[in-house]
Amino acid sequence: MKKFSGTEPKAQHKGASDGATAVQERETTKLVGQSIPRVDAIDKVLGKTQYPGDLSRPDMVFMKVLLARRPHARIKKIDSSATLATPGVMAVFTASDVPCNEYGLIEPDQPVLCGDVVRYIGDKVALVIAQNEHAAIIGRERLVVDYEDLPAITDPRRALDSSALILHAAKKTNLLAQRRIRKGNIESGFTKADVIVESEYVTPHQEHAYLQPEAGLAYLDEQGRVVIETAAQWSHDDRHQIAHALGLPQDQVRVIYTYGGGAFGGKEDVSIQIVLALAAWKLRKPVKLIWDRDESIIGHHKRHPYIIKAKWGATRDGKLTAIQMDLLSDAGAYASSSREVLNNATAMCTGPYECENVWVDSRAVYTNNPTCGAFRGFGAPQVEFAAEMQMNKLAEALDMDSVELRKKNLWRNGSIQATGAPVPEPVGVIKVLEAAARAAAWPVKKSSSKRLETKKRGFGVACGFKNVGYGFGFDEKCTVTLELHGRSEIEKVVVRAGASDAGQGAHTILTQFVADALDVPLEKIQLVTGDTSEADPVGSCSASRLAFMLGQAVRGAAELAKEKWRTQSERPVKATYRFKPRPTTPLDPETGRGDPAISYCYAAQIAEVEVDTATGQVTVLKLISAHDVGKAVNPQQLIGQIEGGAAQGLGWATVEHFVMKDGFVMTPNFTLYLIPTVLDVPEIMNTVVLEDPDPQGPQGARGVGEMGLIPAAPALVAAVHDATGVWFDQLPLTPERVLKGLQSVP
Repeated sequence: MKKFSGTEPKAQHKGASDGATAVQERETTKLVGQSIPRVDAIDKVLGKTQYPGDLSRPDMVFMKVLLARRPHARIKKIDSSATLATPGVMAVFTASDVPCNEYGLIEPDQPVLCGDVVRYIGDKVALVIAQNEHAAIIGRERLVVDYEDLPAITDPRRALDSSALILHAAKKTNLLAQRRIRKGNIESGFTKADVIVESEYVTPHQEHAYLQPEAGLAYLDEQGRVVIETAAQWSHDDRHQIAHALGLPQDQVRVIYTYGGGAFGGKEDVSIQIVLALAAWKLRKPVKLIWDRDESIIGHHKRHPYIIKAKWGATRDGKLTAIQMDLLSDAGAYASSSREVLNNATAMCTGPYECENVWVDSRAVYTNNPTCGAFRGFGAPQVEFAAEMQMNKLAEALDMDSVELRKKNLWRNGSIQATGAPVPEPVGVIKVLEAAARAAAWPVKKSSSKRLETKKRGFGVACGFKNVGYGFGFDEKCTVTLELHGRSEIEKVVVRAGASDAGQGAHTILTQFVADALDVPLEKIQLVTGDTSEADPVGSCSASRLAFMLGQAVRGAAELAKEKWRTQSERPVKATYRFKPRPTTPLDPETGRGDPAISYCYAAQIAEVEVDTATGQVTVLKLISAHDVGKAVNPQQLIGQIEGGAAQGLGWATVEHFVMKDGFVMTPNFTLYLIPTVLDVPEIMNTVVLEDPDPQGPQGARGVGEMGLIPAAPALVAAVHDATGVWFDQLPLTPERVLKGLQSVP
C-alpha cells in the first residue's frame, strides 16, 4: 500500500491555514497520479466560462414559475386573465398544457405542473412567459389560484398512522418503501452482551447550497429538436424525462450541459428542465429561466431527515454481539430517489463492523415536507452517524479506548457484511483508522495551555465507508467513444462521453485517463461531454462512480482504438466501448441478503474541537482525515474533494439548521440558513491518503467524492462529548442546542 500525506513538504496545497495539506507528486511521465491543472481552470479564472445563467439567444423570452408555497391544498381554479392582460406577458401554461403530466428520477409520481392537488410548497402550479423578466414577475404576481387547504402531514411518524390522510391516493398508503435485514439470532446476541447501549438519533434536512441556482435556456434547433441548455448531473436521463413529459421521441430532445456551479446530488433530479422545454416547444421561441435562491431552496430536494433507534450489545472485552436498528426516513412529497437512499441506509447502518446478529427495519414515508433525494453520501451520513455514536458510547460504557474498540470489530479481508455477502477486497478500513490515529498521536492528550475557564477542548474519532456505484442490482454501465485523427501519427483525439462535471474535476480526470491510455499529450485531446446528441451515455455524476466508470471505459475504448489504428488504413479511427462492472444484487425483502455494492471506499477522521460552555459555540480546531483511495488520479483535486466534503459534513453537524414549521421552510435564504465560511472550517485540515489498489477500478482507483463528509459529524460530536461529558444525539449542534444540553446536566 502506497501512502502520501498532507504533511509532506512538496507541492504545497493552499488550504485553510499553515496546517493545510501538501501533496507529494509522483516522479512519472504518466499523467495519472499527477496534479495537473484543471482543463477548465484558465477560462474560469479569466471569466470566459459561461454558466446557464449567462446564456442568451436572439428573440429570447423569459419565464417565471408559480410555486404552490403551501404544503397541501386542492386547486379549485386558476384565473390567468389579469396575467394575460399584463403588458409584455405572452402566455400562461398550466397542467392542461402538459402532454404527459408526470416525471421522476426513478418513479414518475410527480406532476410537471399541478392541476388538482399540491403536496408541498415547492410544487409548480403555472408558468408565465413574457418578453422581459420584469413583466414575467408582474404577471406571476397577478395569477389568482383558488386553493382549498388540506391537512398537512409533516411528521413522518404520523404519516404511518392508520388515520393519516393518504397523500398519493393511488398508492393507498404513505409508506413509500421498506427494507429489512435478518442475520443470526438477535435475542441470543443481546443475551451474550455484557453491555447494551440504546439511543435515538435525529438527523436533519440539509440544503445543497450550491453556488449556482437552477438556470437554463431552451429553444428549437435547425432540425426542429427541443434543446435545453443547463447544468445538472445526468444529461441522458434528463432527456428521457423531458421526452416522456412532452410525448416526444427521445431523438427530438437534445440536452446540452454547460459549466455547472456545484450540485452535490441536488441537481440529479429534474428541476427546471421540463418546464423550459415545454415553453420553448409551445412557443417556438428561446425561453430563459433563472431561479433565485428562495426558489431554489424550496424548489429542489433535500437530504433526508432520519429518526434512528439503535440498540447495540458487546461483550466485556469489546466484541459486538448484537446490532438492532430501526430507521425512519422522511421522503417528503415525492419518491425522487428515496427507495435507493433507503437501500444504502439499510446496508450501511451497522457500520463497517462484523457482527453475527443483526436486525434492521427501515422505512421511507411520504409527507408534505420538501421532497428528499440524492445528497453527497446518499443515506450513509445519517445512519453512520448513529453507528459511530453507538461505538463511541460502547467504548465509554466499557471504559475502553474508542480506536481499540473499533479495531476489535472492523471489517477485514474475508469479512461478511450484514447482508451476507463478502466485503469486496481489499478492505482498507482498519488501515485508514490506524493512519488517522498515528497522524493524531492517538490517544490525544488535551492541551494544558491556559484558556478561559469556559473553553473546553476535546477529541473524537469516527470511521466511514461508502459504496462505489449504484449497486443493489442496478444495470450499471458507462460508454465512451474515442476518435483518433491523423495519418501516420495521432494528431487529435476526440472523446465522446456524456459526463457531467459539477465542479469535482471529472473532465480533467477523463483527459488524464485518455492521455495515458493512448500516450498522447493533453493538447491533442478534445472532449465532447455536454451534448446528448453527440456524447455517449455514461450514467450520472453521482454515487462516487464517475471516475471509476470513465477510467475503465476509456481503457477498453483505447485498446480497441489502438488496434484499429494499427490494422486499418481508414481515418479517423473510431472505437466505442461499454464498461459494465461486476453485477450486484438487490436485498432480499424478507432477510436482507444480497450483494449490494461493486466496491467500497473508506475513511477515518479525528476531530479536535473547542466548546464555549458559556455560549454553546462549537469551534472545530483540527480535522485529520485518512482515506484509502486506491489510486490518487489527481492528488490536488482529490485533496480538494476530501476537504470540501469534510467542510460540508461539519456544516451539517453545526451551523446548517434547516428549519421547517407545519410544512413551510423558515430558512429560505443564506441569511437564515447558514453554511460554513472560511472562518468556520478547521484551522488545520490534515489529510492522509493511502493507495491500496482496487482491482476493479481504473489503475486501482476508488471513488472519493462522498467519503470526506461521512465521518465528520460523529467525529465532531464525540469530540464535543470528550470536552463536556455530554452526548448530543440530534444534529445540528447549534449553540442553543449545545447550551441547553450542558444546562440539563446536574
